[in-house]
Amino acid sequence: MFIRALAFVAALLLAGSPQADARTFVDAGGRTVEVPDRIGKVFVAGPPASVLVYALAPEKLAGWVREPGEKAKKYLLPEARDLPTYGWLTGRGGTANVEAVLAAKPDLIIDVGTVNETYISLADRVQEQTGIPYVLIGGRFADTPETLRQAGALLGESARGEELARYAEKRLADIQSLLADIPEGERPKVYYGRGPKGLETGLSGSINMEILEMAGATNVAAAAGKGGLTEVSLEQVLAWKPDVILASDAGFAEAVRSDPSWSGVPAVQAGRVYKAPDVPFGWFDSPPGINRLIGLAWLRSVLYPDAGPIDLRGEVREFFKLFYHVDLTEPDLDALLANTGSRN
Repeated sequence: MFIRALAFVAALLLAGSPQADARTFVDAGGRTVEVPDRIGKVFVAGPPASVLVYALAPEKLAGWVREPGEKAKKYLLPEARDLPTYGWLTGRGGTANVEAVLAAKPDLIIDVGTVNETYISLADRVQEQTGIPYVLIGGRFADTPETLRQAGALLGESARGEELARYAEKRLADIQSLLADIPEGERPKVYYGRGPKGLETGLSGSINMEILEMAGATNVAAAAGKGGLTEVSLEQVLAWKPDVILASDAGFAEAVRSDPSWSGVPAVQAGRVYKAPDVPFGWFDSPPGINRLIGLAWLRSVLYPDAGPIDLRGEVREFFKLFYHVDLTEPDLDALLANTGSRN
């Protein structure tokens, strides 16, 4: 952690210095972008990008898209906890603007996630207005190893990117190995409820539901069609009869266990309602970034409890050390896994 702290200070001193050398980078939108040979400070356009840059090179992160909460800050490097909050350029409720970008004085802007004409147009426009190179990186969960390698090379952190990519490859391979021994008919049907009422969810193809697909479970909301996030009714959930309910909100998870309106759902009857961990970043989504890797271990523990033992505490400890640069204590692990349905 001391080495990272020194690197953090060094990056701040380098930020804003002239970059004589440049190189070309072809991003996920097919755009050829001239980027500095040395990158000292990065402006992140959205939450997935903030997690990616923090994991790879926290000393290069110009600021947060949204300020981490007090619970989250405990699990972040001290020198990164109180970085400026600039808002985000992309997605629903974007709050950052060109002035905020210029005020940060970054060498590079990065966005990670879905890449389509809308995001390409935004990148082109902001790059033209600010004169700052703007790079798009794909964020599909299945492509996480490649995301880490590309971003690592872009930031001048190739060795670090390779280290994290190999971790990701192993975790993705591990879950596929597990699923090879579980027939599809024995895998659970799952409803993921977002928000305090739990009636926002992701349709088939939603980036927010990628991790559930990777974990081999059936997203019952796929019956409502393809798309992103959507509102559904309690009647729809009752008709879908999920075996498991995953909740993003602790209040919803608690309420659904005792609300008579939900009592007919098999998941409620079986006591299989689980609050998804979300500190310092979501383990299931929120944001749908590389932070979801640790969610695979948690999902295995709650979706396939009879598939053999898993050292979830060990997995969490390793992930937090490798990606978030912090050493967890036993009380930390207790707090992170409390009320999440984990048996490990």
